[in-house]
Amino acid sequence: MPAAPRPAAPGRQPNPTLRERFQAMRNVPPFLRQIWAASPALSIASLGLRLVRAFLPILMLYIGKLIIDEAVRLVGLGVEFDSLEEAWRSGLLRPLLWLLVLEFGLAIASDLIGRLVSYAETLLSELFTNATSIRLMEHAATLDLEDFEDPELQDKLDRARRQTMGRTNLMAQIFGQLQDAITVVSFAIGLLVYAPWLILLLAVALIPAFIGESHFNALGYSLNFQWTPERRQLEYVRQTGASVESAKEVKIFNLHRFLVERYRTLADGFFRANRALARRRAFWGTLLAALGTLGYYIAYAYIAWRTVRGDFSIGDLTFLAGSFRRLRQLLEGLLVGFSQVASQALYLDDLFSFFAIEPEIRSPENPIPFPKPIKQGFVFENVGFRYPDAERWALRNLDFELRAGEVLALVGENGAGKTTLVKLLARLYDPDEGRILLDGRDLREYDLDEVRANIGVIFQDFVRYHMTAAENIGVGQIDAMDDDARIREAARRAMADEVVDSLPGGYDQLIGRRFRTGVDLSGGQWQKIAIARAYMRDAQVMILDEPTAALDARSEFEVFQRFKELSEQRTAVLISHRFSSVRMADRILVMDQGRLEASGTHEELMADGGRYAELFELQAAGYR
Repeated sequence: MPAAPRPAAPGRQPNPTLRERFQAMRNVPPFLRQIWAASPALSIASLGLRLVRAFLPILMLYIGKLIIDEAVRLVGLGVEFDSLEEAWRSGLLRPLLWLLVLEFGLAIASDLIGRLVSYAETLLSELFTNATSIRLMEHAATLDLEDFEDPELQDKLDRARRQTMGRTNLMAQIFGQLQDAITVVSFAIGLLVYAPWLILLLAVALIPAFIGESHFNALGYSLNFQWTPERRQLEYVRQTGASVESAKEVKIFNLHRFLVERYRTLADGFFRANRALARRRAFWGTLLAALGTLGYYIAYAYIAWRTVRGDFSIGDLTFLAGSFRRLRQLLEGLLVGFSQVASQALYLDDLFSFFAIEPEIRSPENPIPFPKPIKQGFVFENVGFRYPDAERWALRNLDFELRAGEVLALVGENGAGKTTLVKLLARLYDPDEGRILLDGRDLREYDLDEVRANIGVIFQDFVRYHMTAAENIGVGQIDAMDDDARIREAARRAMADEVVDSLPGGYDQLIGRRFRTGVDLSGGQWQKIAIARAYMRDAQVMILDEPTAALDARSEFEVFQRFKELSEQRTAVLISHRFSSVRMADRILVMDQGRLEASGTHEELMADGGRYAELFELQAAGYR
């Protein structure tokens, strides 16, 4: 069993410096703008309520001082009462009673305001999470396919997804920091009146704890950043070990032990790294926090001494000791909170840096109108393409025409470049060399959405959406999702109508086993549903990239035959490993290792006796 990967692999981000941590605070203003955009009304309500609540602690503490002083004054009078009724009639207790009622009212108000703040911020957090998640999905949709095939961007996307859910507490923390800052000012004013040097003592005692907390917050961020690939592996292993898609092979091959051991190895490595950091944080945190406690008791002793000397009253002693204690707690919370906000601002970098990624494949500023209909077709001129970080060219020196209204078939062994060619045709990639022309103009001169709206593609690795049968077909033309007649016609064309008719709920039946009421389909049934998506789209170019691999030879032939019949006056591309199916195409391109090896009709290629004839005979021999 392989050992867990080392957390600090080369090329990963090192521990952020103090300067970088403070620079991360630049993420707070855009974060707050997003909070405000989620709901201005709830933002104002939360801040307004917190502002009121910020002054309640000092007010309640001062009223407490007045209560104690009043009680001490009454004791000093030496008046004795036989009953509470007699004391009340004397009128001496009324000031004390009104002070108690006022403090009780403030306590009730503080609790009520706290609950209202929690209510407002819970709703605000939910709205923020929803809005940010939507923005994440919308931005991800604009990125290039190449981006999603980059492991580093996958790590960044994974961290960004976590931030849409994991940073909602930052809002409450920032608002709470503002509330505590106002409360600190009110307490500090009270202390300045009695003993200004206590503020300096408090600051000196708390600075070491702040530095320590800031340091360990940064180390925690660095640990999470460095372990992002391993956490994605953990999630993958967990999903693989407990999902319907992999259940059959897990059982057949007894993979559960292997997967459990792989998960345990990765998880233990992450646990050990977290435990080491937690131990260091606990030790140094305790030591540095003791300095703050020492400062408090020095101040407490000083206030007690001044009270014994007669400089302060008992109420003053209570007020000052309470103020210093609360001020220490609040300042410690502010400093630690600021460190935590700075740490969480580092995490926000993951979110905003993802939003900052710009796609390379985009529409030009002034696109030319897409031809309707396509008159000439596509021309590949010396097209070459290489995947990022790949040494071998996926396509090279590719020159051919795809004429308007022509049914073209692509054949070749795995890795020949057939799917890559289709992706270039749909502008999922742009060529690294050469260009692709459509009706004599570079494909990059057209609006990107128009290009893709006029090209319908069903890939071999089509998605199985755990939605209703109608929605699975309707995603082929999202703006026609509610057009039942169009969905049924697309199903009929793809021979998927029989599949849907066999379902208990028909077109409204949830398919797939992810949800309780779902009904799973066979591989061939899923493929017919996927092919129906292509017929949903009123596209001028139709492409089937081996979507019939799970069908038997007869069913595939019928699908392709119908596809050719229904593709009249449309440009079509077929990719299949079954040569008996592609022979119906107007022209066949034979590809090998990214290059065009031969072109012609089935009869012409068989007569040439090249690779096509060789592969055709090898396949035909298997049926004899």
